[in-house]
Amino acid sequence: MLTAFARAFKTPDLRKKLLFTLGIIVLFRLGAHIPMPGISYPAVNYCMKQAEGSQGLFGLVNMFSGGALLQLTIFALGIMPYITASIILQLLTVVIPRLEALKKEGQSGQAKITQYTRYLTVALAVLQGTGLVATARSGSLFPRCDQASQIIPDTSIFSTITMVITLTAGTALIMWLGELVTDRGIGNGMSILMFVSIAAGFPGALWAIKKQGKIVDGWVEFGVVILVGLAMVGLVVFVEQAQRRIPVQYAKRMIGRRSYGGTSTYIPLKVNQAGVIPVIFASSLLYIPALIVQFSNSKAGWATWINTHLVKGDHPYYMITYFLLIVFFAFFYVAISFNPEEVADNMKKYGGFIPGIRAGRPTAEYLSYVLNRITWPGSLYLGLIALVPTTALAGFGANQNFPFGGTSILIIVGVGLETVKQIESQLQQRNYEGFLR
Repeated sequence: MLTAFARAFKTPDLRKKLLFTLGIIVLFRLGAHIPMPGISYPAVNYCMKQAEGSQGLFGLVNMFSGGALLQLTIFALGIMPYITASIILQLLTVVIPRLEALKKEGQSGQAKITQYTRYLTVALAVLQGTGLVATARSGSLFPRCDQASQIIPDTSIFSTITMVITLTAGTALIMWLGELVTDRGIGNGMSILMFVSIAAGFPGALWAIKKQGKIVDGWVEFGVVILVGLAMVGLVVFVEQAQRRIPVQYAKRMIGRRSYGGTSTYIPLKVNQAGVIPVIFASSLLYIPALIVQFSNSKAGWATWINTHLVKGDHPYYMITYFLLIVFFAFFYVAISFNPEEVADNMKKYGGFIPGIRAGRPTAEYLSYVLNRITWPGSLYLGLIALVPTTALAGFGANQNFPFGGTSILIIVGVGLETVKQIESQLQQRNYEGFLR
């Protein structure tokens, strides 16, 4: 990987792309530290120190924003509105025939879907910005801080509208920066900004482990966490690269005097076909009961049961529910993102077949059978990776959203692998000598 980056910096056009990407990253991190207007920054710092190591219900969103959410900066919402909008559009593509037709139109249809995603991102940013301002004003953003209600001194309508507009503009700016990286830089811009947001929490989280450690001034715990993290990275790389290759043979066809087809290829089915989406879905769904209890301030039996069993990440009920939700959403997302019947029809249209399997419906049934079998180990792997921070690392002072946890490590490794592949492919194109010299 380091060799690929070194060679890329020696290539003039790739060096420009890498430097452009690094410049966008610097701007993105700078915006994550600019306070939002109408906020009492001393009160925010005071509450942040009190909440250190315990970020509560907003820990996952704070991780995706690179720590900007709890600091109430102009980039407080981070990349989450765009992620949510992208997932919603992807789910609606299966339900709404118009979106499905746009998806099949190729590049022009994809451009339309991208435009709809932008509109939905802005709408979600307005909604989430309003919710964040209301939460901060009520003091629920830092429930254990005695100065939480003083974070927003001015509670006028004009001040509230200004803060919501600022948050929405910050989200739109992040979306624009991501698209700039995609067009002029290296890799997928949104994925890289998400990578940067999560990686920004690594140093602070690791140093917190060291400070809370007791063996040899915390260095033993620090070393153990590093070793566990490296082992998890190796496991994630191994499983993310694993795939089942379904062989496909194309029959020869004579068109005029030319012969077409007769080639062999394969359909790569990844073991983790769903990626990190099931973990995000499960985490978001488990936050809903705790949020209802927090905003309702109810003392009823059901509220007490939720606070006892479904808020703490190390409780057995929470862990079992989290694991089962990840397995369910893994199968659910694979079912809506990969259509065996569509793949079988396309193969039949172009004269392709799987050796030993008849074209048409038998091919679709075979693909569905194979996909279900490899989704089982993929979903179990996702569930185990997501539970690591609440089991193996809990004794070392790591919180539920520790960077070596499930969601973060999956995103970091996935984005890193994809970016390195793109750099290597571009290097191969530029250094390919061909047959003639």
